[in-house]
Amino acid sequence: MDFNMKKLASDAGIFFTRAVQFTEEKFGQAEKTELDAQFENLLARADSTKNWTEKILRQTEVLLQPNPSARVEEFLYEKLDRKVPSRVTNGELLAQYMAEAASELGPTTPYGKTLIKVAEAEKRLGAAERDFIHTASINFLTPLRTFLEGDWKTISKERRLLHNRRLDLDACKARLKKAKAAEAKATCEGDTVPDFQETRPRNYILSASASATLDDTSRPPSWAEWKEDYPGGWRRPCFFLVPLNPSVTRARGCLSLPKDRKLWNDEADKAEQELRVAQTEFDRQAEVTRLLLEGISSTHVNHLRCLHEFVESQTTYYAQCYRHMLDLQKQLGRFPGTFVGTTEPASPPLSSTSPTTAAATMPVGPSVAGLAPPGEAALCLEEVAPPASGTRKARVLYDYEAADSSELALLADELITVYSLPGMDPDWLIGERGNKKGKVPVTYLELLS
Repeated sequence: MDFNMKKLASDAGIFFTRAVQFTEEKFGQAEKTELDAQFENLLARADSTKNWTEKILRQTEVLLQPNPSARVEEFLYEKLDRKVPSRVTNGELLAQYMAEAASELGPTTPYGKTLIKVAEAEKRLGAAERDFIHTASINFLTPLRTFLEGDWKTISKERRLLHNRRLDLDACKARLKKAKAAEAKATCEGDTVPDFQETRPRNYILSASASATLDDTSRPPSWAEWKEDYPGGWRRPCFFLVPLNPSVTRARGCLSLPKDRKLWNDEADKAEQELRVAQTEFDRQAEVTRLLLEGISSTHVNHLRCLHEFVESQTTYYAQCYRHMLDLQKQLGRFPGTFVGTTEPASPPLSSTSPTTAAATMPVGPSVAGLAPPGEAALCLEEVAPPASGTRKARVLYDYEAADSSELALLADELITVYSLPGMDPDWLIGERGNKKGKVPVTYLELLS
């Protein structure tokens, strides 16, 4: 393992500098470089897109698979990069139970026949549901997951790098500010020449030896020289002599003021160079992050296309369900005596049915109780004459296929003439279109005044 101690120490120093800068910013003790308003708007839009995409993804998964245990199982299979096993849908499981019940209770009885027919319809519904889940997962859920697990992780990584570059830039600014302040302070101290008299005790009078010592720039006064001036045992003073000429050093080991100014000048130059480098890196990272954030618009366009595909697949699924149930209802209507309808009419009489109510009612098909018994099948519709009064115009809301010759096939949006005959079920009317005549369900019509 290649262990680079210098790199480790450098990374630790950078981390510590960023931590100090971040802490000072939180306490309001350091300046912070603010991003422009457009960049902030891009960041806010990206965060909003990520949050709402996560919510839509989770709720769509709940819609397609309400069972939480099944969702966890599918998640584990995806993480393990294994194929999710095929699972029986609820409709297919219900169809299996109904078929087994019909086989055990008697497939030739009316109840058994009805169970078989309903089982076949439920099986078709389950297959349609399986196709819808598969299509929605590919066309809608997969693009959302790709964005969250791919594009968004890249954006988050670049944003973290931008945050670090910003901390480095602000730290360099603070370092340069301190160096400039120290340089200015050293310059001010160099311009003010201190008085030597202020650096010695008030009762101290320079002797000849001390004066000679001051002229000697090679060393500070010795203890013997101080003792000669103070025979009474004056304690050795704890101070340094300050030179009258700032360019001359009077005490060994002390830096002169010009040298201090040069040191701070070098420090300021170094801080300026580091600031330029940090500014360049910050600008480059900000541009990369901006380009990624502007790509959110392309993500919205892609998600919009996926949303249209999801709606189309859902529309197809519900249309298939409606078609299967309508076929099932027609099949059940051909079994006379399979079950007895209620004695009350399933819908209000024709005279009390308003056009608004008829238009708002979804077609659920005619009730079996309203079908003519076998004895009435010989009714000749050609011999039926419309009443002198009571005929009305009606607009067809949905297509309807005639189950037998006594019914009239309908096409959506066409106009027909309808009327009722005494003794007819209120769910049915006699419809005429040209020279064709037959029974039509009321729920498929919008009666016009």
